[in-house]
Amino acid sequence: MPTDSVGIVHPEIMVFDDTISLESGSELEGFQVAYETYGTLNAEKNNAILVCHALNASHHVAGVYADDKKNIGWWDNLIGPGKPLDTKKFFVIGVNNLGGCHGSTGPSSINPRTGRRFGGDFPIVLVEDWVRVQALVADRLGIKRFFAVIGGSLGAMQALQWSITYPNRILNSIVIAAAPKLSAQNIAFNEVARQAITTDPNYNRGHYYDKNVIPKQGLRIARMIGHITYLSDDAMAEKFGRELRKDSLAFNFDVNFQIESYLRYQGDKFAENFDANTYLRITKALDYFDPAADYDGQLRLALARVGGKFLVISFTSDWRFSPSRSHEIVKALIDNGKNVTYAEIDAPHGHDAFLMADSRYHNIIRRYLENA
Repeated sequence: MPTDSVGIVHPEIMVFDDTISLESGSELEGFQVAYETYGTLNAEKNNAILVCHALNASHHVAGVYADDKKNIGWWDNLIGPGKPLDTKKFFVIGVNNLGGCHGSTGPSSINPRTGRRFGGDFPIVLVEDWVRVQALVADRLGIKRFFAVIGGSLGAMQALQWSITYPNRILNSIVIAAAPKLSAQNIAFNEVARQAITTDPNYNRGHYYDKNVIPKQGLRIARMIGHITYLSDDAMAEKFGRELRKDSLAFNFDVNFQIESYLRYQGDKFAENFDANTYLRITKALDYFDPAADYDGQLRLALARVGGKFLVISFTSDWRFSPSRSHEIVKALIDNGKNVTYAEIDAPHGHDAFLMADSRYHNIIRRYLENA
């Protein structure tokens, strides 16, 4: 095990018996949340950092499981002894969002009213709901204020929402590869992905568990569509180009190019490990996120009362959440006189750059936290 790894980790479950009212108007009569922690919470309980996950991730942020050493946390390159989120200094928490499929209450959970899995009856859960649940987890752990809340992509939207919902419970928001709301193009990509799932013959209006099937073909296509948007054209060209899988063209509709093989592999792997109902709901949460909606579309007004300081990071090759979208957030914060640091990193990886072990990117986070 590398010396900078948090090592063997164990997921935990936190159960809440109270009914929670959601932004959609729906209610859940009790729920549970899966989470993991790394490092030690100090006596003052002021060294905690919350990591918010993106669309297809989970609470498993760092380390490995004893029974599956290949299952490495999705942000393991950022978290551990001596890493930017140094677990010798910080107590790091990863929470699986409500509606997820990795231990938190979600569509595959049992509905106490019916005794069957929720399936298509599970309500839409928004970013604001996730933040409220994360705050409940923090309450149980005795954490009154986070030293930082950090996330990339959809996780960054949660970090931003934290500063809005709980301005006095957060010292630093680290917002990476984000947008203050989705563009029409991004919503369109999400809708095509959802259509792939809901038109799959096995979808059964979300109640596919009852038939012991999954809408695998639809979920595969949804993942392939999404994965294309996470990579830049340069990254695809460098990794695959027009390289053939075999020596010559096959003149058929099977796999001819390596990029086709890669996308099919990603789709197959995802369909085996992720729940289609969860995918549908998370993409809707992405679509609906818009802090400025209640302020006549003015982000400056939406961020007028945010708390804490900010680090905003974007990547030049990210065409899904381009740097111009981060500029919108930075400008709104500056217009309100907030303390904000901005970094735009020249990286070729596209939207997935926030997951990469880029030394420039990691050093920015490291220095920011050291100075904070």
